[in-house]
Amino acid sequence: MASVHGPKLIAGNSNLKLARSVARRMSLHRGMNVDLVDARVERFNDGEIFVEVYENVRDEDMFIIQPTSRPANDALMELLIIADALKRSSASRITAVIPYFGYARQDRRSKARTPITAKLVANMLEEAGIERVLTLDLHATQIQGFFDIPVDNLYASPVFALDVKHHFKDQMDNLMVVSPDVGGVARARDLAQRIGAPLSIVDKRREKAGEVAEMTVIGNVEGRTCLIVDDIVDTAGTLCKAADVLMENGAKEVHSYITHGVLSGPAVDRITKSVMKNLVITDTIEATDAVANAPNIRIVQTAPMFAQAILNTWSGTSVSSLFSTESLSAIYEGIYDCS
Repeated sequence: MASVHGPKLIAGNSNLKLARSVARRMSLHRGMNVDLVDARVERFNDGEIFVEVYENVRDEDMFIIQPTSRPANDALMELLIIADALKRSSASRITAVIPYFGYARQDRRSKARTPITAKLVANMLEEAGIERVLTLDLHATQIQGFFDIPVDNLYASPVFALDVKHHFKDQMDNLMVVSPDVGGVARARDLAQRIGAPLSIVDKRREKAGEVAEMTVIGNVEGRTCLIVDDIVDTAGTLCKAADVLMENGAKEVHSYITHGVLSGPAVDRITKSVMKNLVITDTIEATDAVANAPNIRIVQTAPMFAQAILNTWSGTSVSSLFSTESLSAIYEGIYDCS
C-alpha cells in the first residue's frame, strides 16, 4: 500500500545526475518538491564502502537509484550496502531501480566451469533486503526468472520511437531498422513495428571470442537510412564494422540506437571515426567527458520514464502502461514534437 508521504528516493554514486533528474521529474508529476534522501555513501582509505542515512526512513517506501555500471563491483556493493542500511532502519519496502543491470551478459554457462553471475547478483540483491527491481532493457529477459521477487523490465524502444519520429519525420518512408545479430532480432523488430519500418539483419560469424570474421547483410538496404538497434555498446568494434558493411551494401546513412552506452576502451574514438552519422544512447550510464563531447554521440533521457514507473510502483498502478509509445508521448511532452 502506498504511504501517505509518497515514495522516497536515495542514490549511490554510480549515476547521481540521473537520480537527480528523476527527482526533478517526480517533483513536476506530484506538484511538490521531491529530493534525494540525505545520505553519506563514501569509501574508507582501504576501499571499503560506508553508508549512513541521515533521515528517518521508518515505514517508508524506498527506491534506490543505482545502475551497476563502471566500476561495476563498486556500484553493486554500494547498492547492497544501501539496501542493508535501509532494511536495518525499518523501511517498509525497498525497490532497487537499476537502470543498467551489470553482469547481465553472464546469464548462462557458455562453456564448462564458468559461472552464471547474473543469477549470483540476483541472489545477493534479494539477500540484502531488496523486495522489487525496476530496470531497463535487460540483456536477456530470462534474468527476470533468476529472482523470486517482482522484476519490472522497462523498454527503451518506445522512447527511441519518439526520438526517431522527431528526428526523422521527413524520412519515415525510407527507414530500415537493422539488428546487428540474429539474437537481437526481437528487440529490433519491436522498434520497427513502432515506427512502421522494415527489418534487416547483419549476420556475423566469429572465429574466436571478441573477433568477428565475417558479416553478411540479410535484406536489401540499398538507398535506405539504416537504424542499428541493440541493448549494449561496449568497445563498439562490432557496431562500427556493421555500419561499414551496411554502407558497402548501398545504405544511404547509418545511425544507431543503443540503450546502454558502456563505451569502454577505444569505443569513443572508433565511433568518432566511424561512417555512422549518429550513435544515440540513453543516460542509464553516466557519460564520461569523452562521450559527452563526442560530435556524433547523442544522449536521450530516461528520467521521465523512470519517474513515472516509480510513481506507478508506489501507487500500485500499472507499470506495463509505459511499454506504449502513446503513453510515453504525454510523459515526454515538451521534449519530443512528433507531429
